[in-house]
Amino acid sequence: MIVKRTACVLFLLIGLFGFAFAGLAIEAQVEHSEADGNKVNITITPVEGSSIYIVQKSLESGEWVSVVETRELTFSTNISNDISTQFKVIALDSDRTVVGEAISELVVTEAKWFNVKRTNRFVALILISGTILYYISRAKKNKKIYLRPVAGLQAFEEAVGRATEMGRSVLFVPGIMDLDQVETISGLIILGHVAKMTARYEAELNVPVSRSLVMESGRETVQASYLSEGRPDLFSEDMVHYYTDDQFAFAAAVDGVMLREKPAAVFLQGKFYAESLIMAETGNSIGAIQIAGTGSPSQIPFFVTACDYTLIGEEFFAASAYLGDDPKLLGSIKGQDIVKAILMLCLGIGVLLETFNIHFFKNLFVGS
Repeated sequence: MIVKRTACVLFLLIGLFGFAFAGLAIEAQVEHSEADGNKVNITITPVEGSSIYIVQKSLESGEWVSVVETRELTFSTNISNDISTQFKVIALDSDRTVVGEAISELVVTEAKWFNVKRTNRFVALILISGTILYYISRAKKNKKIYLRPVAGLQAFEEAVGRATEMGRSVLFVPGIMDLDQVETISGLIILGHVAKMTARYEAELNVPVSRSLVMESGRETVQASYLSEGRPDLFSEDMVHYYTDDQFAFAAAVDGVMLREKPAAVFLQGKFYAESLIMAETGNSIGAIQIAGTGSPSQIPFFVTACDYTLIGEEFFAASAYLGDDPKLLGSIKGQDIVKAILMLCLGIGVLLETFNIHFFKNLFVGS
């Protein structure tokens, strides 16, 4: 009788615990919209009396490691891709006594080739690239590409011609920074076009620089320009010469050249800082025709004030396309202008629709 009673009590306890544990469950689902693929959404079905849940995950070694201790029934976590993983939840009551335990099914995540949340960016990339390639193709077929006239670029030949007529030099300063700055590279490209003009008109060219690498690059650029014009005999390495890396010492040296040699044309094309107004005012005081160009917004007002012509922002970077005849450059500039016009149109439409509380157009451009 004692054995029977003990067995009945044991089965009763097992039944009670089984009933209590039966309500607890954990479900793990892969978040398929994530490009990385390793995100898993966890959902816990609670058991009566539980208030805290300890969530664990399995490793390849079979060991369980803790993921989080939470009171929330839903949350997300990340796991390693291409590895089968299980999750286990241990339910605790307010006294931190275990009242339930459950294990999820195996889940496997993998990275996606395509992030659907960024479809709008992909479409925009295709449209922008297609527009630019279309205009490059048109330029290669010798179809006329119209570009807006830029007064500063049209004045290049006028400035060099003026220096030739007056028998005075052309001074070209490609900024004060090294070759790691895009403005310096753009300045050297423009230097190549100016050097072709000085070679053609046999004008004297003077290029002071503040970096040794810029000096070497400048010499090669000028030499190539003189060779292309068939006047290598006019080239001299002394045309491009180094002064100092110091900002204001270089500005003082350039000002000294201006006051002594009084060049008829001054080109300030590159990256400038506080010395910009010092050099521009000195060039203005000697009556030189000055053409400046920079991508530094803080220096543009000084150049506009003291120089005859100023290439503002993108005009400076697009100078080589305007001055040269390369169809790739001409087509890309035209394509970019068309893309900018489309973006401005979209911006106007978006502002108008948002004013009337219509949001669908804005949502087309919103991505993760």
